[in-house]
Amino acid sequence: MGRRGLLIVISAPSGTGKGVLRRHLLREMPELRFCLSVTSRPPRPGEVEGVDYYFVSPEEFQRRLEAGAFVEWAEVYGNLYGTPALEIKEALERGEDVLLEKDVQGARTLREKFPDGVFIFILPPDRQALEERLRGRGTEDQENLERRLATAWEELAQLKNYDYVVVNDRVEEAVAQLRAIVTAERCRTSRIDFSHPYFQWIRRI
Repeated sequence: MGRRGLLIVISAPSGTGKGVLRRHLLREMPELRFCLSVTSRPPRPGEVEGVDYYFVSPEEFQRRLEAGAFVEWAEVYGNLYGTPALEIKEALERGEDVLLEKDVQGARTLREKFPDGVFIFILPPDRQALEERLRGRGTEDQENLERRLATAWEELAQLKNYDYVVVNDRVEEAVAQLRAIVTAERCRTSRIDFSHPYFQWIRRI
C-alpha cells in the first residue's frame, strides 16, 4: 500500500548470537533484503564471502571509505567494518525492507541517520551464557576474550537506546519475536503512504 522500505537493525555485543538469529529470520522472511557489511578482517572458520561479509583488504576498505561508499563505518578490535550506502538507499526507495546486523557502535551511528528505523537489541540469557558462547567460538585468545567481555558489559548499558529487546535463550522463540516486531512495524500508520490509490475509497484521510 505504497510505503517506503523499512530499515531493521539487529544489534548486540559479541557472542550474543545475533548472526544465528539473523540467518533464521531470513529463512522465515525471505522477502527481507539483507545488506552485508564490508570488513577488512579475514574470514573466520565457516564464514563465506558474499554470505557473511564482503571481505576486502585494509587498503581497499580505505579506498572505499575515501570515496564515500559507507553510510557508517567503525574500527572494532583493530578491524574495519562499513555499511554500503548506495545498496541500502536504493533498496529502501524501492520499498524493500532492509535488514542489517550491526555492533552497538554501528547501530548508534545508523540511528542518527535513520531515525525512523527499527532497532532491536539482542540479549543473552545471562552472563554465564555470554561467556560460554564467546569461549565456545574458539576464535579468541585469552586477552582478546577478556577485552570482548569487558566491552560487552559496557555495550549492555546502551539497551535503553533501542526500540525493542529480544532475549536469545531459545532460538525459535527469539526468531518468533523478531518476526512479530517486523510485522507490527510494517503496519504502523506512520509508515503508510495514504496518497496511495488504495486509500481513495476512504474519505477524510
